[in-house]
Amino acid sequence: MFSRHLILPALLAGLVAGCESPGGPGTDDGKLRVLCTTSIVADAVSRVGGDHVAVDTLMGPGIDPHRYAPTGGDARKLSDARLVFHNGLHLEGKMADVLDKPGRGVAVAVTKTLDPSTDLRPAEIAEAGAGAHDPHVWFDVRLWMKAVACVRDELVAADPAHADAFRANADAYLKELDALDREVKETVGKLPKEKRVLVTSHDAFGYFGRAYGFEVRGVQGVSTAGETNTKEIDDLARFLGTRKIPAVFGETSVPTTGLQKVLDTVRSDHKFEVRLVGDGDALYSDALGEPGTPGGTYPGMIRHNVNVIVGALSK
Repeated sequence: MFSRHLILPALLAGLVAGCESPGGPGTDDGKLRVLCTTSIVADAVSRVGGDHVAVDTLMGPGIDPHRYAPTGGDARKLSDARLVFHNGLHLEGKMADVLDKPGRGVAVAVTKTLDPSTDLRPAEIAEAGAGAHDPHVWFDVRLWMKAVACVRDELVAADPAHADAFRANADAYLKELDALDREVKETVGKLPKEKRVLVTSHDAFGYFGRAYGFEVRGVQGVSTAGETNTKEIDDLARFLGTRKIPAVFGETSVPTTGLQKVLDTVRSDHKFEVRLVGDGDALYSDALGEPGTPGGTYPGMIRHNVNVIVGALSK
């Protein structure tokens, strides 16, 4: 702990210094050099940028961005990138201290065009303070379409020579996402409304619930950085036992310790057995899966989650 307290401030200072210099105009092969904080953001940038963008990612598959701390290699990545795309709603833990500093010019929040009064839902995030917003906007496909449009506009501004390609890629992807949104609504429509109760490791699915008609609860809040207390566990156990909810869902980037405690309490205090959906059926929440897996892309992640949720709650 002593060494960590010494190293982290110095590392953050190095990251700030790196971000203040936008780096070169591209890579050796002429591609625009772009850095993304999370795999979900990187997926959108890769789809829009296509062959004209070289995308690197700080947080790969299965990494929880809420708890992420900068590493030594991040400073170099930040200084080399022409653009740095991030969530912008306090998702990335300590990275927000670096990326949200005014006047940098290189960092782009993909959520910056969302309207706080209509698009975003409020959330109390300990490290962000009161008035913060839930960062998990990608679970409403139509909101994520606005983020994709933001990526398109930023790439066009950074590399006007390939503007036509960026716009064409974005148009094709936005049509795909429009169809995905309709597909999700059709699949969810097969589940009776009284069964649409989604309980997960942390409160990442609020936008999903609002868009597709689910009541959503999480063992932890919108951030996984805090600890769950006994009252929260007891309250959720009472909710599950009273409502007779058949299943709760683990997440690929969050330990199931809190859910296990809740299920043990349901079993002992309410004499009711709730199934924990995990392992290969765990939901993708804050990170995509490995390339080639069902959750390795944004559309694949959404389809996997919806099919697992509807399948488990239908039983």
